[in-house]
Parts: sequence; structure tokens; C-alpha cells
Amino acid sequence: MFEIRLVQQAAWDVPVDSMPLASGYLKAVLDSRDDLGTETNTEICNFRGGAKLTEMARELLGDGRAPDLVAFSVLGWNYRSFGCLAETYKQLNPRGTVVFGGVHVANQAERVFREFPCVDVVVNGEGELTFADLVGYLLERRGDLDPAHVQGLSYRRPDGTVETTPDRPRIEDLDIIPSPFLTGAIPMTNAAGGFRYDVALMETNRGCPYKCSFCYWGGAVGQRVRSFSRQRLAEELDYFGFHKAPVVCLCDANFGLLEADEEFVEDLIGTRRKYGYPRALESSWAKNKSERFRRIVTALKEHDFHSSFMLSLQTLSSDALTAMDRKNMKLNQWESLVDWLAGEGMDCVGELIWGAPGETPESFLAGYDRLSERLTRTAVYPLLLLPNTAYTDQRELHGFVTVRGDDDDFEYVLTSRGATLAESLRMQRFVFWARLLDENHYLHHVWAPARTLTGLTQSQIITGLMEHFEAAPEPAAAAFLDLIPVLAESPGVVRALRALYESPELEEIVARWWRTVMVPAFPPAWRGFAAALYEFERWSRPLYVQPGRALPAGWRQDGPDAYVSEPVPFAVDVAALLERGVTPASPPPEPEGASYVFRSPAGFYYNADNHEISRGYRGLARDVRQADFGRVPAAPPSA
Repeated sequence: MFEIRLVQQAAWDVPVDSMPLASGYLKAVLDSRDDLGTETNTEICNFRGGAKLTEMARELLGDGRAPDLVAFSVLGWNYRSFGCLAETYKQLNPRGTVVFGGVHVANQAERVFREFPCVDVVVNGEGELTFADLVGYLLERRGDLDPAHVQGLSYRRPDGTVETTPDRPRIEDLDIIPSPFLTGAIPMTNAAGGFRYDVALMETNRGCPYKCSFCYWGGAVGQRVRSFSRQRLAEELDYFGFHKAPVVCLCDANFGLLEADEEFVEDLIGTRRKYGYPRALESSWAKNKSERFRRIVTALKEHDFHSSFMLSLQTLSSDALTAMDRKNMKLNQWESLVDWLAGEGMDCVGELIWGAPGETPESFLAGYDRLSERLTRTAVYPLLLLPNTAYTDQRELHGFVTVRGDDDDFEYVLTSRGATLAESLRMQRFVFWARLLDENHYLHHVWAPARTLTGLTQSQIITGLMEHFEAAPEPAAAAFLDLIPVLAESPGVVRALRALYESPELEEIVARWWRTVMVPAFPPAWRGFAAALYEFERWSRPLYVQPGRALPAGWRQDGPDAYVSEPVPFAVDVAALLERGVTPASPPPEPEGASYVFRSPAGFYYNADNHEISRGYRGLARDVRQADFGRVPAAPPSA
């Protein structure tokens, strides 16, 4: 029996598994082939983001059986670790085969083979059929490695020379790839019988018609979109509903672009009606929001689906847009779209990238503030030079200065034309704090009233808290600042976010900033409201309960899926003012007082690292004079 192990590792260090979709496809194809299934034994080794090298080596190889082939699904966060595991594997089985696949290594064989001599094969492009053909070749000619007839790969021959075979055509009929769910290639449940993953990952199609300079989505940019059949997708949705998957997250590049996307939503709603699950849908939405997009949004709202709608603008600078090759998108219509989504009561998130050629600190902050005036959240990211993208090919043209990440292999842009290195590093600091506070909604309710009544922009408010922490004398503040990396990469944001939730000392520093810096910035007649506003914010945050720890003071369990507070008195009716909205012309609030009970869904600890999911865990306030909570943002944990 030919032993194969497929290795995948998630990006995040979270206490819940991420679904190994790429490995699941490979296993499903191998198991389905008459000429391979009976001759191979394929196992998936799925690691969490925080797994150490020694832990992965023990699980992958510690049973004493070094497999005949190890195939790694490689992305920027695991490139180095998987190279080290390949080296360990070759010490145990020098005649074994190591395969690297994934967008981070596709068409990068020269670098991969140079840095990792123990890697034998790099898959270029879609991997399912290429990998199966490679396994078939190895079954016929064990110990040999010269698969010149297998399309879509690069390999190192026994004499050390490197060969690259012709590209494999894209798979036109995606249904020939067996479903990794319906075939059982990916297990669905944990030891307790519950759904075992943070989200259920699905593809409804492959390909992207755009060719943005920074993107290499699925290795299929600038290509016609190919779709799975409706029947197959409906069966997969039914499978997820049966297993009570709370969230379906699509890997599509432009959901809402195709007529088939409306059909998918119809089937999603039918699944929810049948099982009560899934309860949320997340995706990367079509860049140009059409009437089809609006119909989909309306349908999701009518059936109580949680979903965030991402406006992937990346920049509001015309110079930067030109360099990004995004002029073909109708991004100038975003304001009317935001107004429509707000009217529908739907959450809308803007997305910006710092570091694009043509962007300056001034233009970026102006764009950020313009978005924050209209959107509930704005997600900001540092620019990466990804393999196979136009930016990577044009690094000299744009004057990129880059560095690899401390814990990953991503190539972060330190600076390009438009900003000095010192300016760029300061902007990285801002991006970090913006991600922490806004993207991850540590602050949520305070933004609009603070902007409106103080005259400060959101970037000025964020910078003020950043500088407050930098000047704070407490050892806890110094330790927190040590957590902040030079580059605003996601692992650092996640560590800092959890530190904020776990440390009362850090929360008190934030509260002191609000009391001493922000409250005095409000008009005198509004300062009582400003003080109450932050307390309302604090009680409305998702309740972060570490396993085995007691609930915070003032909270109690309310059934298996929620926590509820004791009545909390306020000097002013904050909830009513937030609902009405405040302006400088609004009459100051009367000190009539109010008392609220807050209800927060349980399970935020397991989902705090995913800002798209964790927003569903925010606490909902009910005036004690009201009969009930109305619509509760329930999103049960997947753990």
C-alpha cells in the first residue's frame, strides 16, 4: 500500500480547527480513482495555526511509519515550517517524495528548490488532477522521479536538474472533482459530535475576471469563471445544515457576479429552513455591486442571515488605483451602495491597503476617514508582494522596499514611491491600531458620536489612543507595546486583541484615555453622555470568557448559548440617543437615566480572531422597561 499524507495548517492560532479544504479535494480525487484508491492510503494531517514544529513533526511522523509521499498545501504563513518538516521527513525516508502545492509556491520552483533541497515537486496551478497523475506515476515507477508526461508541475530529477512540464489546462467541468464533504474525505464532527470547524469552507466557482496588480486569487486571475453545478452545491449545503455548521464561508473571488449565485442563496435559505443552519454567510463579494447583488442582500436579510458586505476598494487615491489596474471597476458608486445597505440595516465593511504605489500618508488617511464616515467598519491591511502578481514583476518600477515577515514568508512592503521609510513605518503603526480597534470592533458604538460631536476624524481618534498608550507609565502598557510588531500583520493583531480582552489593566488604560482625553473634547453639555457612552461600549463588547474561568462581575449564564448581565444603570438613555443619532445641532440629552440588561452570545473566546464572525457576538442592550431583546445576534460557537 502506497502511504500518502496531506498536510495543511491554518493561518490563525485559535482553539478551533480550520477546514482542510485543499487537502480534502486531493484525498477525494485519489479515493475515487479506480486505479489509485485501492493502491493508496491517504491521510490528512490538519494543524492549527499555533502548532509548533515539534508538535507537527510528532503527529506527522511520530508513529514510526514514514509515508511514501508527503504533500504540503503551502501558503505564506506555513512555507518555512513545511520546508523544515520536509527536511525531517527525508531523514526518515530518503527515498520518499515531498510535494509542495498552493499559490505561494506555484511557478516558484527555482526559489523553492534552492531554499529547500528536500522538496522534490512543485505543483503549478490547480492541483487535483495533476497530483493524482503524479501519484499514478509513482505507483508505476517507485523510486524514480522523472514524470515528464504529467502536466502542471516542476520537479527535480535524480541528477539534480530541474524540469517544468507544460501547464495543465484549467478544469472546465468542476463537478469531475469529487466533493470532499459528500465523499467523507473531510470529517465533519469532533469528539463530542459537534461541528468541528470555525466555518464551513466552500467553493461555488473558480476564476476571477480581474487582474489587480496585488492579487493572485487562486492562481486564476484574469480568467473566465467556472462553476460547480447547482445540484452538487445544494447537496453540500444540505450536508452542512445537517451537521449544524453555523457559518458558510465561500472561497469565491466575486460572489454575486453570476446568476448561479442567486440560485445558491435560494438553496442556502432552503437549508436554513430545513435544519436551522447555517446562520451566516461570508464571502468576497463582486467588486461591482449589481442589481443581482442587491437581490441577494435583500434575500439574506429577509431570512435573518448574518453577513458582512466588504467593499474591496483598497484605495481612494486615483494615482494608486491606476497603478493597481483597478480602473475597470465602478468604485465611484460606493457611496450610494453604502447608503442603500444602511437603509436595509446591513453591515458594510470597507477594505483598504496601505503601501500601494502612488499612495501617500495624507491620501491614505483621507481615504480612511472618508470611508469611516459612511461605514460601520473599515478593514486596513499592509501591502504584500505576492508571488506571480504584477506588483512583484514591477518592483523596480514602483521602488518597493520589502522585508519578509518574522513568522511567515510574506514579503511586506516597507515603502514605495509616495512615502519615506520613516513615514511608512509610522503608518504601519497606525494600521495596526486601526485593525485592532475598528476592524475587530473593540470600539464600535463610540465612533460616530465622537466624530460628530468632537470634530475629530476617526484617524485622529485612533492616533490619540496610540499616543496615549505610548506615554502610559504602567508596566502593562509597556508589555502591550512590546506585542506590537513593526509590520501590522494579522498574528500580531490577534495577540494584542486577546491581550486587551484578558487584561483588566489594559482595559483601564483605554478607559482612562476616554475619560481624560476624549470626554473633555466633547461640548460641555455632552460630556455626561460621553462618559456614559464608553460604559455602554464596555458592556456591549462580546463577552470574552476563557475556558475554566469565572464570568466577569455582573454577568450570569443564560442557557447554554448566551450570557446576560444584571441591570446596569446609566445617567442618560444612551441606547435611544445612538438609535436616533446625534449631531452638533441636537439638543443636549436630559439626565433622565436608563437601565439596561445586556445579552451576549456565548463562544466569543473561540472566534475572537475572525473579525467577520466575531461581530455576531456583540452584546445587545435591552431597556429593563422592554419586554424582550427582540432579535438576538446569536451565533453559537463551532467548538
